[in-house]
Amino acid sequence: MTPERRRARVRWPAVGAVLAAASVTLAAGSAPSVGVVRTAGAHAPVPAPAASGAAAPVPPVPPATPAAPASPVAPATPTAPAEAAGTSQPPPSVIVPGPPVPLPAHILMPLRDTPAFGAFLGSDIRGVIRMPGLSHWLGGADLRVGHTYLPGGTWADIEGDVDFLETWAYWRNQRPDRMLVLNVPLQERNEENLSDAEVGKLVRQGAEGRFDHHFRVLAERLVRLKVPDTILVLGWEMNGTTYTHRCGPDPEAWKQYWRRIVTTMRSVPGQKFRFDFTPSRGLDAVPWTRCYPGDDVVDIIGMDSYDQPAGLSFDEQVKEPYGLQAHVDFAKAHGKPISYPEWGLFRNGDNPEWMRRMLAWMDEHKPLYNTLSDYCPHGVWRCTDNPRSSEVYRSVLYGRIGVPAPAPAPTATPVPKSAAPPSPQGCTPTDPGDWVEYWTGGKPCVRHDRRSDG
Repeated sequence: MTPERRRARVRWPAVGAVLAAASVTLAAGSAPSVGVVRTAGAHAPVPAPAASGAAAPVPPVPPATPAAPASPVAPATPTAPAEAAGTSQPPPSVIVPGPPVPLPAHILMPLRDTPAFGAFLGSDIRGVIRMPGLSHWLGGADLRVGHTYLPGGTWADIEGDVDFLETWAYWRNQRPDRMLVLNVPLQERNEENLSDAEVGKLVRQGAEGRFDHHFRVLAERLVRLKVPDTILVLGWEMNGTTYTHRCGPDPEAWKQYWRRIVTTMRSVPGQKFRFDFTPSRGLDAVPWTRCYPGDDVVDIIGMDSYDQPAGLSFDEQVKEPYGLQAHVDFAKAHGKPISYPEWGLFRNGDNPEWMRRMLAWMDEHKPLYNTLSDYCPHGVWRCTDNPRSSEVYRSVLYGRIGVPAPAPAPTATPVPKSAAPPSPQGCTPTDPGDWVEYWTGGKPCVRHDRRSDG
């Protein structure tokens, strides 16, 4: 479940040359393509990207300007309103989609107090660039959660020495109600299938403080990037066998290691971090309750929950040992909110009933946040393998912005469920920051046609 995360360590000045083409595919056989919408006139000088660990420059806010026609023959499209004060307006020649066409009223769920949600769309800058496209596909739904992962190849990765953190920090700081969720490996060589003996030795070294300084560097970097309130998912799925940061070889030392990391990161001035303890659903290699390090060093109790194993119904996933109900009950007993940092389809294929039940479960139990893993085989927007589940996901979350939905107008003309919201020339411009424009020569434009990618 990690192919995209393995490709996360990208140096963007090199990739900028690729993005400068009129229309490119960002990865072979991958996700919605991104082109560049060039603005009228020459760009004002923009500084090169800040060095890793320094705050990304925040561009000035230009005055709102009505959008010009996309081409000599295309009708003018009104400029969309800014999301909030401080959000940049599109330049005159950028294509801005009109209001999304609503789905039929009878398939829209009434909105309650909608918890923050989003999707994992890629670890690097592509994850930011794709967000407006997913929001548009969901009828303007408010994606308040940005989710990314630090690579776990080297300690430099874990210290946050990756250029894409600057872009995510810029996205987070455009609005005060957004959340940045960052998965943090606890060991280098995190997916190299080390033996239990090797893992146990590393865990004990961590419990003794051998690796504290790496996490201090990460904490200081996040504070400098002005994202001191990042939610940190440390050592996720620790109850399994996939990662070097797993708990099973020495649970007691693992808990002490977690406590050292949290203590170290909380000691950095200016931090406001929240720490999310997130096992995978079910028993896996070791009961995840054996790895729980204590209420004083955990702020959120999460769970990664995919539709697996094959043949296991949603009700069984709720009732199984260490399953969905056990997660909710454990968090309640410890006075902690819950989360679902990773969830999605898997071993049972395109399963609309599971998708409907999982969304209803989250509506009922109101996690602090959830982020769907939106790539094949788990996803519904960038993955075309799950069309029926995709329809369920879209119909449930369409237009969700956390306020009651207005009553449908009696004269509204329904459109078929399969119709996607129209967009001029098939894409939505994005504004991840002036330094991205500097390298691309214009604003990236996310296409709305969905394609599978690995």
